[in-house]
Amino acid sequence: MSKYAGKASAKLKFKNIKYKKADWRATITINRPEVLNALDLTTLRELGAAFQDASWDDEVAVVILTGAGSKAFCTGADMKEWNEDFSERPSDFYKWMGVFMETFERLRNIGKPTIARLNGIVVGGGNELQMSCDLAIGADDIFIRHVGVGRGSVPAAGATQWLPLIVGERRAREIILLCEPVPAVKAVEWGLINKAVPRKNLDAAVAEMSEKLIQKLPESTRYTKQQLNFWRDFSWSLTIGHLRDWLTVHTGSAEVQEGVSAFVEKRAIDYKKFRSSFVPKKKRQSVRKTRA
Repeated sequence: MSKYAGKASAKLKFKNIKYKKADWRATITINRPEVLNALDLTTLRELGAAFQDASWDDEVAVVILTGAGSKAFCTGADMKEWNEDFSERPSDFYKWMGVFMETFERLRNIGKPTIARLNGIVVGGGNELQMSCDLAIGADDIFIRHVGVGRGSVPAAGATQWLPLIVGERRAREIILLCEPVPAVKAVEWGLINKAVPRKNLDAAVAEMSEKLIQKLPESTRYTKQQLNFWRDFSWSLTIGHLRDWLTVHTGSAEVQEGVSAFVEKRAIDYKKFRSSFVPKKKRQSVRKTRA
């Protein structure tokens, strides 16, 4: 056997993902339903290993990416890990972000068509993950949402770069700046996903689409993907390194600390109170008197 061949999925001992290969398909499932399939360091590394194996396996024609359970496809970075690992050592975020980047690049450059099977809500980095796939089919009761600017982050690991390309400039700004859910049906109308189907039909719809992709020539498909990726690769390559550094520096900031703390403590952020903390005391008193 060639050292560049894929391995039997049973030999790949994963903790946080499920990996199955059969009928020319590789199905990768993020298996952390208890935290809405959030991405921690272990999960990112395992996804990267599965993407490489699927890329190297000539008996895999299509890769299907999904989440365990029915609540979430993926909700982005694991905020509990963020709080535990980076609150005291923000510089370590640079290392985590490097793994994140490598994983997403491996998916985008896997050389085979990929389908995001959206079984539940898609939030933050989860949307960037599904946009890294070629095609997406969702259950019609899910929604897609970005929450970065409400939590002290910037969704620039794909969202700021690719959403304008996919849904248009104004809609991209609406999604990112307002942080409001986009229901599956609207996501189809906007071109963010390909299909929204009743939940009971999700597997059949994914199977039908994957069969159509299997019935194409592999080398032609691979190079077509490479050409289709041009604008995504271009915008990513010009911005992702800057984002990695900026987020690392920003991780210790007051905005991130408030956003992460509110998430961990399961409380709402008082945005006006937070804004007021940066206004000089005398000016705050003057503003209150003026309003009175």
